[in-house]
Amino acid sequence: MNWLLFALMTVLSWGVYGVLLHKGRGQMPMGTEAPHAGLKAFLFVCIAYALIGLAAAALLKLRGSNWSFSGGGIKWSLIAGVAGAVGAFTLVLALGAAAQIYKGAAAAAVMPIVFGGAPIVNTIVAMGLHPPEGGLKALPLPFILGCVLAAVGAFLVAKYAPSNVGAPASPVSTQTAPIQK
Repeated sequence: MNWLLFALMTVLSWGVYGVLLHKGRGQMPMGTEAPHAGLKAFLFVCIAYALIGLAAAALLKLRGSNWSFSGGGIKWSLIAGVAGAVGAFTLVLALGAAAQIYKGAAAAAVMPIVFGGAPIVNTIVAMGLHPPEGGLKALPLPFILGCVLAAVGAFLVAKYAPSNVGAPASPVSTQTAPIQK
Protein backbone atom coordinates (compact mmCIF):
# COMPACT_ATOMS: atom_id res chain seq x y z
CA MET A 1 0.00 0.00 0.00
CA ASN A 2 3.03 2.34 -0.10
CA TRP A 3 2.02 3.41 -3.59
CA LEU A 4 -1.38 4.55 -2.34
CA LEU A 5 0.16 6.53 0.52
CA PHE A 6 2.59 8.21 -1.88
CA ALA A 7 -0.23 8.87 -4.38
CA LEU A 8 -2.31 10.52 -1.65
CA MET A 9 0.71 12.58 -0.57
CA THR A 10 1.04 13.72 -4.19
CA VAL A 11 -2.65 14.64 -4.28
CA LEU A 12 -2.16 16.71 -1.13
CA SER A 13 1.04 18.38 -2.39
CA TRP A 14 -0.29 19.16 -5.85
CA GLY A 15 -3.69 20.05 -4.46
CA VAL A 16 -2.22 22.94 -2.49
CA TYR A 17 0.40 23.83 -5.12
CA GLY A 18 -1.67 26.25 -7.22
CA VAL A 19 -3.14 28.04 -4.22
CA LEU A 20 0.28 28.42 -2.57
CA LEU A 21 1.90 29.50 -5.84
CA HIS A 22 -0.79 32.13 -6.34
CA LYS A 23 -0.32 33.26 -2.73
CA GLY A 24 3.44 33.61 -3.34
CA ARG A 25 2.76 35.54 -6.53
CA GLY A 26 0.45 37.88 -4.65
CA GLN A 27 3.07 38.51 -1.96
CA MET A 28 5.71 39.66 -4.46
CA PRO A 29 6.28 43.41 -4.90
CA MET A 30 3.46 44.96 -6.90
CA GLY A 31 3.13 48.37 -8.50
CA THR A 32 5.46 48.53 -11.47
CA GLU A 33 6.72 45.04 -10.60
CA ALA A 34 3.25 43.41 -10.76
CA PRO A 35 3.79 42.04 -14.30
CA HIS A 36 6.86 40.17 -12.98
CA ALA A 37 5.29 38.73 -9.81
CA GLY A 38 4.44 35.36 -11.34
CA LEU A 39 7.92 34.85 -12.76
CA LYS A 40 9.46 35.83 -9.43
CA ALA A 41 7.31 33.20 -7.71
CA PHE A 42 8.28 30.65 -10.38
CA LEU A 43 11.96 31.38 -9.78
CA PHE A 44 11.57 30.16 -6.19
CA VAL A 45 9.61 27.12 -7.36
CA CYS A 46 12.67 26.28 -9.48
CA ILE A 47 14.95 26.74 -6.48
CA ALA A 48 12.69 24.42 -4.48
CA TYR A 49 12.93 21.81 -7.27
CA ALA A 50 16.73 22.05 -7.14
CA LEU A 51 16.68 21.53 -3.37
CA ILE A 52 14.42 18.50 -3.73
CA GLY A 53 16.79 17.23 -6.43
CA LEU A 54 19.64 17.42 -3.93
CA ALA A 55 17.50 15.49 -1.43
CA ALA A 56 16.89 12.82 -4.11
CA ALA A 57 20.65 12.57 -4.72
CA ALA A 58 21.23 12.16 -0.98
CA LEU A 59 18.57 9.43 -0.85
CA LEU A 60 20.25 7.60 -3.75
CA LYS A 61 23.52 7.75 -1.81
CA LEU A 62 21.87 6.51 1.40
CA ARG A 63 20.24 3.62 -0.47
CA GLY A 64 23.62 2.58 -1.87
CA SER A 65 22.96 3.37 -5.54
CA ASN A 66 25.91 2.75 -7.88
CA TRP A 67 24.94 5.92 -9.79
CA SER A 68 24.66 4.14 -13.16
CA PHE A 69 22.29 5.75 -15.66
CA SER A 70 21.20 4.83 -19.19
CA GLY A 71 21.00 7.21 -22.11
CA GLY A 72 17.31 6.48 -22.66
CA GLY A 73 16.51 6.93 -18.98
CA ILE A 74 18.31 10.26 -18.89
CA LYS A 75 16.69 11.46 -22.13
CA TRP A 76 13.10 10.60 -21.13
CA SER A 77 13.58 11.89 -17.59
CA LEU A 78 14.85 15.22 -18.92
CA ILE A 79 11.92 15.39 -21.35
CA ALA A 80 9.57 14.70 -18.43
CA GLY A 81 11.31 17.44 -16.43
CA VAL A 82 10.92 19.91 -19.29
CA ALA A 83 7.22 19.00 -19.59
CA GLY A 84 6.75 19.52 -15.85
CA ALA A 85 8.68 22.78 -15.83
CA VAL A 86 6.81 24.13 -18.86
CA GLY A 87 3.57 23.17 -17.11
CA ALA A 88 4.61 24.98 -13.94
CA PHE A 89 5.69 28.00 -16.00
CA THR A 90 2.43 28.19 -17.95
CA LEU A 91 0.51 27.67 -14.70
CA VAL A 92 2.17 30.83 -13.36
CA LEU A 93 1.06 32.67 -16.50
CA ALA A 94 -2.49 31.28 -16.19
CA LEU A 95 -2.75 32.30 -12.53
CA GLY A 96 -1.49 35.79 -13.37
CA ALA A 97 -3.99 36.22 -16.20
CA ALA A 98 -6.86 34.80 -14.10
CA ALA A 99 -5.94 37.10 -11.19
CA GLN A 100 -6.99 40.06 -13.34
CA ILE A 101 -10.52 38.60 -13.37
CA TYR A 102 -10.84 36.52 -10.19
CA LYS A 103 -8.33 38.34 -7.93
CA GLY A 104 -7.40 36.08 -4.98
CA ALA A 105 -9.67 33.30 -6.24
CA ALA A 106 -7.65 32.75 -9.44
CA ALA A 107 -6.43 29.34 -8.27
CA ALA A 108 -10.04 28.24 -7.75
CA ALA A 109 -10.69 28.95 -11.43
CA VAL A 110 -7.41 27.65 -12.90
CA MET A 111 -6.53 24.55 -10.90
CA PRO A 112 -9.68 22.48 -11.57
CA ILE A 113 -9.07 22.88 -15.29
CA VAL A 114 -5.42 21.87 -14.89
CA PHE A 115 -6.09 18.90 -12.61
CA GLY A 116 -9.21 17.80 -14.46
CA GLY A 117 -7.59 18.10 -17.88
CA ALA A 118 -4.19 16.60 -17.03
CA PRO A 119 -5.52 13.06 -16.33
CA ILE A 120 -7.34 13.10 -19.66
CA VAL A 121 -4.18 14.13 -21.51
CA ASN A 122 -2.25 11.52 -19.49
CA THR A 123 -4.73 8.84 -20.57
CA ILE A 124 -4.52 9.79 -24.24
CA VAL A 125 -0.70 9.86 -24.24
CA ALA A 126 -0.48 6.59 -22.27
CA MET A 127 -2.82 4.89 -24.74
CA GLY A 128 -0.75 6.27 -27.62
CA LEU A 129 2.44 4.80 -26.14
CA HIS A 130 0.77 1.58 -24.96
CA PRO A 131 -2.35 1.00 -27.07
CA PRO A 132 -5.06 -1.05 -25.40
CA GLU A 133 -5.53 -4.62 -26.61
CA GLY A 134 -8.29 -4.62 -29.18
CA GLY A 135 -7.75 -0.94 -30.01
CA LEU A 136 -9.88 2.01 -29.05
CA LYS A 137 -13.12 0.15 -29.80
CA ALA A 138 -12.27 -2.21 -26.92
CA LEU A 139 -12.35 0.61 -24.36
CA PRO A 140 -15.06 0.02 -21.78
CA LEU A 141 -17.91 2.53 -21.75
CA PRO A 142 -17.33 3.41 -18.06
CA PHE A 143 -13.76 4.42 -18.97
CA ILE A 144 -14.95 6.74 -21.74
CA LEU A 145 -17.68 8.08 -19.47
CA GLY A 146 -15.05 8.73 -16.76
CA CYS A 147 -12.99 10.85 -19.18
CA VAL A 148 -16.07 12.84 -20.20
CA LEU A 149 -17.11 13.30 -16.57
CA ALA A 150 -13.59 14.45 -15.65
CA ALA A 151 -13.78 17.18 -18.30
CA VAL A 152 -17.30 18.22 -17.31
CA GLY A 153 -16.38 18.08 -13.61
CA ALA A 154 -13.31 20.27 -14.12
CA PHE A 155 -15.41 22.83 -15.96
CA LEU A 156 -18.16 22.84 -13.33
CA VAL A 157 -15.75 23.09 -10.38
CA ALA A 158 -13.87 25.96 -12.03
CA LYS A 159 -16.99 27.83 -13.07
CA TYR A 160 -18.94 27.40 -9.84
CA ALA A 161 -16.24 27.36 -7.16
CA PRO A 162 -17.74 29.18 -4.16
CA SER A 163 -15.20 31.98 -4.39
CA ASN A 164 -16.10 32.53 -8.06
CA VAL A 165 -19.90 32.52 -7.84
CA GLY A 166 -21.37 35.57 -9.48
CA ALA A 167 -20.07 37.69 -12.26
CA PRO A 168 -16.33 38.04 -12.67
CA ALA A 169 -14.83 41.35 -11.60
CA SER A 170 -15.99 43.96 -14.07
CA PRO A 171 -13.48 45.94 -16.10
CA VAL A 172 -12.42 49.26 -14.65
CA SER A 173 -15.09 51.86 -15.30
CA THR A 174 -14.20 55.00 -17.20
CA GLN A 175 -16.62 56.98 -15.08
CA THR A 176 -15.37 58.77 -11.99
CA ALA A 177 -17.10 57.76 -8.77
CA PRO A 178 -18.14 60.60 -6.48
CA ILE A 179 -15.82 61.17 -3.53
CA GLN A 180 -17.48 60.27 -0.27
CA LYS A 181 -16.50 61.86 3.03
